[in-house]
Amino acid sequence: MQDELIFLPLGGSGEIGMNLNMFALGPANARQWMMIDCGVTFAGDEWPGIDLITPDHNYLLDELDDGADLLGLVLTHGHEDHIGAVAHLWPDLDCDIYATPFTAELVRRKFHEVGIKNPPIKIIDLGARFSLGGFDLEFITLTHSIPEPNAIAIRTKFGTVLHTGDWKIDPMPVLGDVTDRTTLEDLGREGVMAMICDSTNVLSEGRSGSESDVAETLAQIIGEQTGRVAVTTFASNVSRLLSVCRAAQVTDRSVCLLGRSMLRMMDVAQQVGLLPPGISFVEPSEAGYLPHNKVLYLCTGSQGESRAALGRIAREDHPELSLGEGDTVLFSSKIIPGNERGIFDLINDLTDLGVTVITAEETYIHVSGHPCRDELRDMYGWVKPEAAIPVHGEPRHMREHARLAEELGVGRTLVPRNGDMIRLAPDGPVRIDQVPAGRLYLDGRILLPEDSRALKSRRRLAEEGVIVVSVAFDAKGRLVGGPAVTALGVPEEDNEGEPLLPLIEETLEALMASLPRPKMADDRELETHIRRAIRAILAPRWGKRGDILASIIRA
Repeated sequence: MQDELIFLPLGGSGEIGMNLNMFALGPANARQWMMIDCGVTFAGDEWPGIDLITPDHNYLLDELDDGADLLGLVLTHGHEDHIGAVAHLWPDLDCDIYATPFTAELVRRKFHEVGIKNPPIKIIDLGARFSLGGFDLEFITLTHSIPEPNAIAIRTKFGTVLHTGDWKIDPMPVLGDVTDRTTLEDLGREGVMAMICDSTNVLSEGRSGSESDVAETLAQIIGEQTGRVAVTTFASNVSRLLSVCRAAQVTDRSVCLLGRSMLRMMDVAQQVGLLPPGISFVEPSEAGYLPHNKVLYLCTGSQGESRAALGRIAREDHPELSLGEGDTVLFSSKIIPGNERGIFDLINDLTDLGVTVITAEETYIHVSGHPCRDELRDMYGWVKPEAAIPVHGEPRHMREHARLAEELGVGRTLVPRNGDMIRLAPDGPVRIDQVPAGRLYLDGRILLPEDSRALKSRRRLAEEGVIVVSVAFDAKGRLVGGPAVTALGVPEEDNEGEPLLPLIEETLEALMASLPRPKMADDRELETHIRRAIRAILAPRWGKRGDILASIIRA
């Protein structure tokens, strides 16, 4: 079998979030794999009890069982959709992890949360070059909405691939270096066979904007307020947090952090030396004694999360802060699709308290961390790839990205889906196989597959509740207990005011009195009759059937 260079996305292609990308070298029966990023997406209300969703890595595990090697996991940056699954999937992988200092510390803490000590994290300097098997890797500094974002130049005997990760072009970043255009242009002159590139903002013309411009606007707006000010934003955007802190310094306000992720992110930034001198914070207990025009709160909750700091403030159950007339809340963030309802409810709750709310839709207090079309044009102009493979986007983003690349003169494009095995070389890119690529759902500490009975049952329970019927028989088959009925998530009465639980109990008592003994002796037959009787009562009154469980006990 011939050697090949393979690209296999298992998450992040056809969706925004949950990025997991695999590269392999070697023949089909003896591949050496490398993973880039291992992220999560967040579950919505349609998945009760589930907080995080990870890519399904079982295809890779099968490959490893068949003798393939996993050389390592390389992380481009520290956003949850790129690192959030590492601590959950790593125990199955047991490989070294490579990351720059800020990302490495975030991942180390995630391992600590799940009880794993001393994970094998190798800290890589910004701009460093290192090897994993036949892969010669180089970190290339970019700008994004979190510290230390990197593209990865992947040099192989077949040629070079550029994997961009998440990026934008910020000419005046608040924190960190500007995009390393020189290295990208040098790479383009060297020759790039394919660029695997972020598609998130391809539908937006122009440029994403600079954090420095946002910093100026924040300072101006905060300086105009006379009451308490709270700012909410993504905790991972340390540049934005720094801009808010500097605006507070200019306007003579002390900064108080509220929310665990806000505290954690600033602690990590301070630990790895990213925060400049002079940045300090007051404790919530101290902030409460400061004059209203001398304090600024940095809060979690920009996406309407009910348990975050701002959500609790809006519900008036936060132990450290209450807001009201004369106070201002700034939403220095965008609305992530799917979060609209929670955010609008949060804004309305704050408004009902008399708080003035200022959003990024009204004024320039947020910029995206992803490239708009002019920035994509710049990147293609610098790198000049022979082929374009869009990732990190929904299908509409990725197909438009491919069209743009073709307009820019790229000779070949390929729009992947999760599970598409793509041969980059030789004679690529070409889709050569489709492998299983699904999702795993984190239920507490347990990862469940998509077809899990527990998940299906929980969704059904959330929609229709549960009715449990218990009956007991003696050794002679005589009814000695029940039917006892417990109903959870079922309305107490119908529209006519008739209680439903007593009606169910009466119906079952009549059923038990009328069934002949042979049917009473057959568990499956009895369960069927119980379900039919309850549904016959509920359907015309409730319009739903309920999830009915029968517990039959025999001596």
